[in-house]
Amino acid sequence: MRGFDPRRLESARHEAGMSRGDLARVADISTATLARWETGARSPQIDVLAKVAQALHVQIADLVAVPERDRFPGDWRILVGLTQPELGARAGVSTAMVGAIERGEARLADDVAAKLCSVLGVSADELRAAHERARNREPGTPA
Repeated sequence: MRGFDPRRLESARHEAGMSRGDLARVADISTATLARWETGARSPQIDVLAKVAQALHVQIADLVAVPERDRFPGDWRILVGLTQPELGARAGVSTAMVGAIERGEARLADDVAAKLCSVLGVSADELRAAHERARNREPGTPA
């Protein structure tokens, strides 16, 4: 996951006064998973990270940092804690189309942009700028 910062997670856990075991129990994940995230050995899936953020009473943006000027469409989705299928279902857009837009492989039609913006809580200008960054990124650079 782009922008996930293990130090931010560990810091938020400490600020919440929780041990790894406490947080793992409250968020219903394994202690080993949490340890791998905090050491940077693994990166979380967004649906699981959303449970952890909720347990810590923080926003996902407190744990994931991608400067606004560098965001791709998938980063906006991550910040609201949605998987591609969840975003697609809420916006009435296929999961395949969400993925293609996030990777910059599909054009962003006005009607689709409006649907996605309403779910993501971003302006059309922000989403279009993110989409253009994804379309114009260097080959081999993940979106």
